[in-house]
Amino acid sequence: MITNGVEDEEKWLAAGIAGLQQNAFYMHRALDSNNLKDALKYSAQMLSELRTSKLSPHKYYELYMRAFDELRKLEIFFREETNRGCSIVELYELVQHAGNILPRLYLLCTVGSVYIKSKEAPAKDILKDLVEMCRSIQHPLRGLFLRSYLSQVSRDKLPDIGSEYEGDADTVMDAVEFVLQNFTEMNKLWVRMQHQGLAQEKEKCEKERSELRDLVGKNLHVLGQIEGIDLDLYKDMVLPRVLEQVVNCKDEIAQGYLMDCIIQVFPDEYHLQTLQTLLGACPQFQPSVDIKTVLARLMDRLSNYAALSAEVLPEFFQVEAFAKLNSAIGKVIEAQEDMPIAGVVTLYSSLLTFSLHVHPDRLDYVDQILGACVQKLSGKGKLKDNKATKQIVALLSAPLEKYKDIDTALKLSNYPRLMENLDDSTSKEMANVLVQNILKNKTCISTAEKVEALFELMKALILDLDEGVDDELDEDDFQEEQNSVAQLIQMLHNDDPEEMLKIICAVKKHILTGGPKRLPFTVPPLIFNSLKFVRRLHSHDENVPEEESSAMPKKFFQILNQIIEALSIVPVPELALKLYLECAEAANDSDIEPVAYEFFTQAYILYEEEISDSKAQVTAIHLIIGTLQRMHIFGVENRDTLTHKATGYSAKLLKKPDQCRAVYACSHLFWVDDQDNIKDGERVLLCLKRALRIANAAQQMSNATRGSLLFIEILNKYLYFFEKGVSQINVASVQSLIELITTEMQSENTTADPAADAFFASTLRYIQFQKDKGGAVGEKFESINS
Repeated sequence: MITNGVEDEEKWLAAGIAGLQQNAFYMHRALDSNNLKDALKYSAQMLSELRTSKLSPHKYYELYMRAFDELRKLEIFFREETNRGCSIVELYELVQHAGNILPRLYLLCTVGSVYIKSKEAPAKDILKDLVEMCRSIQHPLRGLFLRSYLSQVSRDKLPDIGSEYEGDADTVMDAVEFVLQNFTEMNKLWVRMQHQGLAQEKEKCEKERSELRDLVGKNLHVLGQIEGIDLDLYKDMVLPRVLEQVVNCKDEIAQGYLMDCIIQVFPDEYHLQTLQTLLGACPQFQPSVDIKTVLARLMDRLSNYAALSAEVLPEFFQVEAFAKLNSAIGKVIEAQEDMPIAGVVTLYSSLLTFSLHVHPDRLDYVDQILGACVQKLSGKGKLKDNKATKQIVALLSAPLEKYKDIDTALKLSNYPRLMENLDDSTSKEMANVLVQNILKNKTCISTAEKVEALFELMKALILDLDEGVDDELDEDDFQEEQNSVAQLIQMLHNDDPEEMLKIICAVKKHILTGGPKRLPFTVPPLIFNSLKFVRRLHSHDENVPEEESSAMPKKFFQILNQIIEALSIVPVPELALKLYLECAEAANDSDIEPVAYEFFTQAYILYEEEISDSKAQVTAIHLIIGTLQRMHIFGVENRDTLTHKATGYSAKLLKKPDQCRAVYACSHLFWVDDQDNIKDGERVLLCLKRALRIANAAQQMSNATRGSLLFIEILNKYLYFFEKGVSQINVASVQSLIELITTEMQSENTTADPAADAFFASTLRYIQFQKDKGGAVGEKFESINS
């Protein structure tokens, strides 16, 4: 049935176009021969094709546009006829003899356009005559296109101020009256279209009506371009007349579309000064009208107007725009009880944008809007509507984007209350927005109270609210999120030690509940931020008595010890050990020996009890050795204890090469350049000899290549300490080691190793370089035969 209907319509359109083209052909022939009588005859027959009722609006438009093109040519002919002496008045009367009313009116509009342009009669009289005569066509579709044609040919001939067709003092009123009358009649015809067709074809009818809406809206566009319409005329005549038609038509499609047209075509300052009138019409619309979209566009338009210049803001204050808009939104929401939550939030989001542009200093307005949303959402639990949650995220993001300061959001009492309505995944999205805003604007959070409030808002990022949310998250995305939190923690600071301690405690309370997956990301930045502060504190307290200067750092270290202990639930012993060593070094810099020793003790306990992987042990022992070497605070007894432990751990590593390297690294624990009390050549030599024995064992257990490489590494240590002046490392020991390596590398049992060869060659070149220096250094190295 539908297919047949479409095919029939195509046939009717084809027949109409064929008839139109045939008559247009004869009309052109008459025009070419200047035969006015035949031109009118065939043009009327051509226009008779527009009398059809069989076509849909879309197909009728195709036919109309072909006729329109022909009418433009006819208008040029009429203009030429008047130039040749033909009376325009007689021509105006002559076309009225056409047999059918529709062709007659099209011809009348065409000649009327030429008549106005000739200026032989006032434009207002001709326009009034034309708009009145068009009442004769009451068929909705044919009437709409006829009046659209009238609007098209007259739009540049209105008696406007400054126009060549300007008449007496009331000329603008005549232009406005013509456009308003045409608009009113067109809207009536458009609305009447809903009653055509069968009830079951309502959806199709509404679609067809929507396709024709621009024909009606063009009248309002023409009104908006009339120069003579000032604010008073708009307020007293234009807007009331237009709104009267919009309200009285009682049609949801027309009301929604025409309100949107009004908002778009008239100036912003006019909207501002007539805000009460505009808003007063909204409650009178049909319940099904999408009034939220209308209000949202109005507020967006006014927001953009306010953003253009601060000079216009007094106008907003004068008319109390915020109060009026807020009241109108409240009434609309109250009247439409079934309005979706997304619609409610959209309205408040637009009002918030408006408030931020017009009243940026009124945080109470922002909080009031958020509070209204909270009230509407109360009792509804976590929102599941994806559209609504996106709107809330936009709503909550707006103050951050405007003020670029998280402090502002933290002052809003309803901000966290509104976030409570978001589901876990959206809460996480919003928390990300907060964090990124802080990072982007480099905002420093400087009080424990603010930290508490902020971390409460961010809890979706630092707590396992819902296992499903994190499980669905890509591992890279999760790491990116947690890295952002880590950056944020680094930005927490206050110069006052007491307040900074409170900040550390507040962060600790929140992150320690974050679960094993998050702790490795959030604990290190908190530790390093605290250590940075402790070091700064020590540098400022150099002239303060020792007991006083160490009291506050001790409090920090006590908290840090508790935080690192929490990592045991993960477990990540390698990370915890590294953090203990960092804290020990910071305690060393703060000259607090007992605290430094305690942190080393904890690191050793971790190493012994938790770190069993051989590779992890190697990494850990080198960290311990490197940190211990830099320590200057320990007394002889404590240092000996820790050093003894470190060398013991080194000798017990699983693989011989690892043992060897760790043992020769321990030699640095007994000779530190900038510490005169740590220069024990005997123990340095002992470590190096022990490393040689282990290297020899490694060579026998595997292959000569690996042993040679270890010997070369040990040779470099010998050279280092020889150069530093360790008396126990003499020329003979260096020379014997060189000869040993040379013999081993030339042995037939040794597999060639380019890396070892290059390393040894480089070492020998260094010895030669030192010789070539001359002076004391050259003399020292001269005895070494390389």
